[in-house]
Amino acid sequence: MTALSAAASPLDAAAKRNIIAVASGKGGVGKTWLSITLAHALAKAGRRTLLFDGDLGLANVDVQLGVTPRRDLGSVLAGQATMAQAVARYADGGFDILAGRSGSGSLASLPAARLAGLRSDLHLLAQDYDWVVLDLGAGIERAVRVLVGHSRTCLVVATDEPTSITDAYAFIKVTALDRLSEDIRIVVNMASGTRDGERTYGTLRKACREFLKLEPPLAGIVRRDDHVKDSIRRQTSLLTRHPNSEAALDVEAIAKQFAEPS
Repeated sequence: MTALSAAASPLDAAAKRNIIAVASGKGGVGKTWLSITLAHALAKAGRRTLLFDGDLGLANVDVQLGVTPRRDLGSVLAGQATMAQAVARYADGGFDILAGRSGSGSLASLPAARLAGLRSDLHLLAQDYDWVVLDLGAGIERAVRVLVGHSRTCLVVATDEPTSITDAYAFIKVTALDRLSEDIRIVVNMASGTRDGERTYGTLRKACREFLKLEPPLAGIVRRDDHVKDSIRRQTSLLTRHPNSEAALDVEAIAKQFAEPS
């Protein structure tokens, strides 16, 4: 039995209660933006929150927020810092960040045992928080599957684009068949309206029901909102710059599902 297929340890079992993995079958669906906004919403609700940028090769949490952490996940992998030492405070949002390192690509090439060790380190760190929001890389590569493993909830982000729906289904299929997360939910992002979002969800749910014999619930619909582009351009969290915008309210509604103490 490999390090990645071993049974979950008591530490894994404890950590899974407070890790929310945010994933997508493809890029360009707003996954990182949703991770940032969800972390901020949980912090606004009074929950101690860590945003963990697990998309090391294309990491951009720090870019979207306009921060330059002194250490990042690359420092941890290089043995220059512990995971706790690499955590930085995002004061404007009231939550902590563990940034990735864009362009390194080293997470995908890590040996299996080292990747499992990274996940264990994350679970140790998670004990200091109410919630850890884990922004995963797009797709279903090995590193993504390992990091999503033992999460309490996996939010799969999709839009109404056919390729997004197809790739989201593929991600859900792998996650469900490998039992990587006990709770898979769908977030429809950039919907033109609630009805449009419900149609997109219905298409994805139908495919899951017919071919996988499961129906992941809808975590929420986030409406298309020009304020999102403005906040990203300004490198500021949407909940800081446009707290009453439609998209902000939609993400806060998703956060309410997790904000109460478990």
